[in-house]
Amino acid sequence: MSLTIDRRLLLKTASYGLGALTMNGGALAIAGLTDARGFTHGVASGEPASTSVLLWTRHVPESGDISRLDVELSTDADFSRIAGRGAARTGAFRDWTVKITVEGLQPGTRYHYRFIAADGTKSATGQTRTLPEGRVDRYRIAVFSCANMPYGFFNAYGHVAARDDIDLAIHLGDYYYEYGPGTYPPLKDAVPGRTLPDGEAIHLADYRIRHASYRADPDLQRLHQRLAMIALWDDHEVANNSWEGGGGGGMTGDAYALRKAAALQAYREWMPVSDMPWESYDIGDLARFHRTETRVLARSRPPSISALFKEPDPLAALRAFRDGPWLDPAATMMGSQQEGWLARQLKQSVARRQHWQIVGNGTVLASNVMPADAVDWVAGSGSEGNRRFVEAAVLATSVGLPVNFDSWGGYPAARTRFLQSAEAAEANLIVIAGDTHNAWAYDLVEGRRKVGVEFATHSVTSPGMEEATPGYDPLRIADSLVRASPTLRWCDASHRGYMTLDLTPQRAVSEWHFLQGVARPDLTLAGTHRLAVRKGRRAIEPA
Repeated sequence: MSLTIDRRLLLKTASYGLGALTMNGGALAIAGLTDARGFTHGVASGEPASTSVLLWTRHVPESGDISRLDVELSTDADFSRIAGRGAARTGAFRDWTVKITVEGLQPGTRYHYRFIAADGTKSATGQTRTLPEGRVDRYRIAVFSCANMPYGFFNAYGHVAARDDIDLAIHLGDYYYEYGPGTYPPLKDAVPGRTLPDGEAIHLADYRIRHASYRADPDLQRLHQRLAMIALWDDHEVANNSWEGGGGGGMTGDAYALRKAAALQAYREWMPVSDMPWESYDIGDLARFHRTETRVLARSRPPSISALFKEPDPLAALRAFRDGPWLDPAATMMGSQQEGWLARQLKQSVARRQHWQIVGNGTVLASNVMPADAVDWVAGSGSEGNRRFVEAAVLATSVGLPVNFDSWGGYPAARTRFLQSAEAAEANLIVIAGDTHNAWAYDLVEGRRKVGVEFATHSVTSPGMEEATPGYDPLRIADSLVRASPTLRWCDASHRGYMTLDLTPQRAVSEWHFLQGVARPDLTLAGTHRLAVRKGRRAIEPA
């Protein structure tokens, strides 16, 4: 029995516990859960390699006890010739999710796969593809970020699931959001009945229910059924603005440590991912993709400059911060172990003569300047908070500070180390990033030297700058940002959707796909935008 959103039916598990019951509205939510059995949330695949792939499903037997599952793969849709098998057991201890990595597969091959329960019932049939080996002339990747379910429908997922020209999906984080109702979005803007539990996710039970809520979405199920996905987390998989010791509005210490452990356990149960916090993936001789971790495990606490604006001379205080604490080399996004790993990976990829070195980040590497005319953007918002934020950002950027310190902008020494390692490796560096909800394209510059490019995807549903700038022309906002920011080559300030990265040996093309909207199910495109980088040029140009 497969669950689809009606939109509240989720599977009851024996491990929901007191966390879900004690939250606001939690008892009512638990009472509304169904006793569904069988394959409840479709199938998914991830962690592709040239000869292996990880396969995922969730199955609850009629007994509600241990479930034993087999999985089989075939190059034929009717499974007339079995190319690979695996078996595993699952139960309440892992929320009845199961992950099986099947080895011994052929490179660059599309497979059909299905799970078979002990009673003979079969899951939906999924499709996946191993990574290619040797010469690769073309490879196309769909890139996603920031899917806040109460803000609307996952039309971006549905659009990619309906395509037949995508080889791989990459999710750059904020796959789900941990907030309770009325936080983000406010209740007046929320699509009703989209998520459970009816409260903020804090405990293991809460995160499991939130995953179940998202994974019951039919468009997301179809995407996972059609494509292997490489996924990394950003902050909302745990809590807003997470760092190694805290997040979620100031939670720290043991309480945060328990929350982080619960969130990561549920994530690893419900997602088609390995337990490795970072990893690399070879796409033949064409590219190596690096999945990084920059939010939860080693990131230093992000700096805050709000107190500086209360000083008698805010400009002097900002300059002192710029020349001192902001430059601290001890501040890190990745931690020294991952930094060293990534530097070695870039060198190895270049030594293997792979054409592109791609790095996936949860947050944007480059920084923007807040133009002076930005105060006009928020004049019609009616929000004093928006006005104060923009005025502060204008003042900060006037002395050379970034707009956002909760990204790489808060860690300039770490960013320099990363870019210098790419430069030392002579990499053809492409960074792909998410988090901001808007679309961006940057030249990556270290000193005055062009080191690579960055293509940042817009969100699946989460609102961007248009939420804070109602009534103001988003084209004027984009033009002003590009003129003010030295390395920004293009941006979009108003659309939701996804990005594709089309790789060939001599050229990589990023295309941003803009959906008509997210207020209702609609797979219609409102438009696209394309930019490119040529091998060896390390600079963005028209596609």
